[in-house]
Amino acid sequence: MLRRSFLSALAAMLLVVLPQSGIAQTRTFVDAAGRSVELPVAIHRAMAAGPPASVLLYAIAPEKMVGWVRAPSAEEKAFLAIPYRDLPAHGRLTDKGNTANIEAVLALKPDVIIDVGTVDGTYASLADRVQQQTGIPYVLIDGRFAKSADSLRKLGDILGEPGRADELVRFADEATRRLDTAVKAIPAGERPHVYYGRGPDGLETGLAGSINTEVLEAVGATNVADAAGAGGLARVSMEQLLAWNPDIILTLDRNFQAKVATDPVWASITAVKNHRVYQAPALPFGWFDAPPGINRIIGVAWLTSALYPGRTDIDLRQETRTFYHLFYHVELTEPQLDSLLATATGKP
Repeated sequence: MLRRSFLSALAAMLLVVLPQSGIAQTRTFVDAAGRSVELPVAIHRAMAAGPPASVLLYAIAPEKMVGWVRAPSAEEKAFLAIPYRDLPAHGRLTDKGNTANIEAVLALKPDVIIDVGTVDGTYASLADRVQQQTGIPYVLIDGRFAKSADSLRKLGDILGEPGRADELVRFADEATRRLDTAVKAIPAGERPHVYYGRGPDGLETGLAGSINTEVLEAVGATNVADAAGAGGLARVSMEQLLAWNPDIILTLDRNFQAKVATDPVWASITAVKNHRVYQAPALPFGWFDAPPGINRIIGVAWLTSALYPGRTDIDLRQETRTFYHLFYHVELTEPQLDSLLATATGKP
């Protein structure tokens, strides 16, 4: 009996330490499009297909990134951890602005390609095509804001970093709880109508259902561009904007914010008259958009404070400091905090 037990234990040990011919070291992962993707059991190198995936990868496992979708600017690098800020740029695989090619992807030798964002037939088809051409597993993760915690868990599972993902999920869940509490306390009649102006002239925006403006719903605001119908990003006219007459205008462009303050064409809009044109912080990633990824978790704290001044108990400085420590692996200095939050007023 003892001899049989010893031999059983020895056999189990040999199964662990010796290669098993014919047994593939992979596991099946079902992604957000319902695609069954065979992943390596251990993933050491991961590539982002687009900007939201790049942020998610950096937050969970920066040491496994093969590079950035685009090279960070000098301003952005100041808010990124030193070991990773100078990783190479490999371009993007998604959208019309794709800049990566198959040869470049193969040269980087990633174990997996990750795409985060909208999940539909177009993106599933792209994933299938790239996976067939390269032989590299390609996973789609739902990037909607309401799925932020789930996207963190999914990537943590893929990369073998569940503990790290859980730490970030706890922050996201607590931030969401505070957000919900703050918004529920605001009567419906006191929730603002908001316009999000993209680009130097501010006339590009996200329509109803756009992933670029979905945070507005999360903070209880109304996107005035919903009146133009459903869709993604679209150009609108000045006449439409004047008719919508938003209470608040949001932008990522400091030049546009400054222009609106002095341009007579915009002067009659309520948001301009009341100095409520806010430039969302954008370093190293946009707090409201650009990209529409998990970077928006800190953005909702800022946006709630901006939309409902004096009516929330959010300590924005501490929230920002903690978020950057957990998600971006940096300790913010007081001057950096000051510069990030300087745009929380409507004055350029």
